[in-house]
Amino acid sequence: MPKKFSRLWKMRKMPPANASMQNGRRMALPVDVRSPTHGNISLVSQAIFRSIQYPQMKRFSILFIILAIFTVSIAAGNVSFTVKAPGRIYEGDKFPVTFRLTNADGSDLKVSAIDGCTLLFGPSTSQSQSYSVVNGRAESSSAIEYTYYYRADKAGQFTIPAASVLADGKRLTTAPANFTVHERAERDTPGSQRPVAVDDVDTQTAGRKVNADDVFVRIILSRNSAYEQEAIGCTIKLYTKYSISSFMPTRQPSFDGFLIQELDVQPALNEIENYRGQDYMTAILKHCIIFPQKSGKLTINSGNYDISVIQYDNVNMGMFQVRQPRETKIKVSSNTGSIDIQPLPSPKPEGFNGAVGEFKVESRLVGNSFRTNDPATLFYTISGTGNIKYLKEPQIDFPTEFEQYTPKSDIQTSVSGNEVSGTMTVEYTFVPQSVGEFTIGSDKFVYFDPAKRDYVTLSTPTYPIKVAKGLSTPAPTEDQKAIENKNSDIRHIYLGDKNPSKSHSIVVTTTGYWMLYLGLLIAAAAIIIANRTRARRNADVTRMRTAKANKVATKRLKLAGKYLSAGDNDKFYEEMLHALWGYLSDKLSIPLSQLNRQNIVERLSEKEYSEETISSIVNVLDECEMARYTPDSSTRMDSIYEEGAKAINNLEKR
Repeated sequence: MPKKFSRLWKMRKMPPANASMQNGRRMALPVDVRSPTHGNISLVSQAIFRSIQYPQMKRFSILFIILAIFTVSIAAGNVSFTVKAPGRIYEGDKFPVTFRLTNADGSDLKVSAIDGCTLLFGPSTSQSQSYSVVNGRAESSSAIEYTYYYRADKAGQFTIPAASVLADGKRLTTAPANFTVHERAERDTPGSQRPVAVDDVDTQTAGRKVNADDVFVRIILSRNSAYEQEAIGCTIKLYTKYSISSFMPTRQPSFDGFLIQELDVQPALNEIENYRGQDYMTAILKHCIIFPQKSGKLTINSGNYDISVIQYDNVNMGMFQVRQPRETKIKVSSNTGSIDIQPLPSPKPEGFNGAVGEFKVESRLVGNSFRTNDPATLFYTISGTGNIKYLKEPQIDFPTEFEQYTPKSDIQTSVSGNEVSGTMTVEYTFVPQSVGEFTIGSDKFVYFDPAKRDYVTLSTPTYPIKVAKGLSTPAPTEDQKAIENKNSDIRHIYLGDKNPSKSHSIVVTTTGYWMLYLGLLIAAAAIIIANRTRARRNADVTRMRTAKANKVATKRLKLAGKYLSAGDNDKFYEEMLHALWGYLSDKLSIPLSQLNRQNIVERLSEKEYSEETISSIVNVLDECEMARYTPDSSTRMDSIYEEGAKAINNLEKR
């Protein structure tokens, strides 16, 4: 919302009586929730009413009415009806199932029973409305949620049947959703003894071995067999039950025997997918369309990846336990993908140049009168689905009396699913050189259609043209200018002075030569000494980590300072802990996984730090840990930040 708009709205003395709640906050704009699909009209009427009731809102109302008039034609977003399946549940648990209708009024809701579960009550209905203005563009949306509450009677795999609702005169239906009810005994089993689950942090304990079915990368092909040059969709997808902190490909899959058209993807672990009966967070790493260039069994070799997953340690804090995240580095290889490529049928017809797919062609001759030395143009267009990006330019049969120039091609493609569609437009420019009647011959475009398993021949029409005598010789084209420049690249030899000097001296005998030689020797010696000094310094890992400890801590404290200024206490305390633990790990040369308060005190005592310095750093750690789980912990943020910086400075004084 623009600043000026927000400032005017703050002039209100009281919130609107019917303001709805959105995400725990009162919405800034009054909305009639009884008419979600006509929110803009309701806004206009309410603004007029409030301008009369509250004179101080007159200026705001005028601006708002003008804005609403210009945006009243903006309809709400797309209408949809979806279902939200429950998370991890056990036998006997009560759980909700929510059906969400977006941007419409609903009626005649029909929901079927869920096998293995008992309906307790429902539906519980809630409504929400949102309205936003971004850069002068208004957007509004509404939602109605119908929530049913069930009890899981037994363990097993169950399906939420499709539900339907009547909205805007149409009946909308949800897709069936699957969920799992786990046995009651699993709840009492320690997390380390239960199978790793994406929605159960207790099972993701530190030190637990990450199995091959916990994190893996799949190569997914859209088909098992295809013809040469036929488009095949290839997706490389990450499946994981753990959160990922870093992902580094060390070797990408190789596509030997294929041409590749890669598509832009933004990898993000934002979807849950059930694969082989288990739930995984997934992210698409690469999506491409591949075109096989030869027949036989072609294999896409696997890729290698270095991945850091997040596991958790349960840290005993006395009265309660907290989970401390730990990074575990693993190496993952993707599977290999194989596909049988069939050769194109033989014999191949004349004119076939490798086009595979489904196409159509057309040609168009520009102009209806032609003269000698006047350029003319023939456009040839191929459109359709297939390997259009790799087609060759057709050879058009022009009369020998025509001068031809290099054809210009323009290819536009788009991807839909696992198919590539588009157009290839070729521009042929020619210049008639003789008067008379001529014919531009037709062209035969031959392609192989995998659906029909046969070759298809398309023809373009012939173009009879009559050429009259031109009035003048046209200016030279760019191609002709290039030829003229080639004929003028040899220049006359410059004769110059015929009496060159014969005096010369040997460079080795000069003082400057030996001074330069000596300078190079000194520079080489300095470089060798500097490299050896650096190598000795780098070899002392403990000293290097200690030297860098303060820099790293300062950088992290700087980020914690940003969270302090923003008032984000959760992220502030989390970043303070990361800074202090990381600093002490580097300062004391103790791996982060082995670091605890006891060995911190012991190691600092061995280094003869004062008890005051040791207790100050430990107190800051304790206060940060306690503050993360204490309500209203924002009052101590400033002092904790100062104490942490002071404690690090005290350690750095020695």
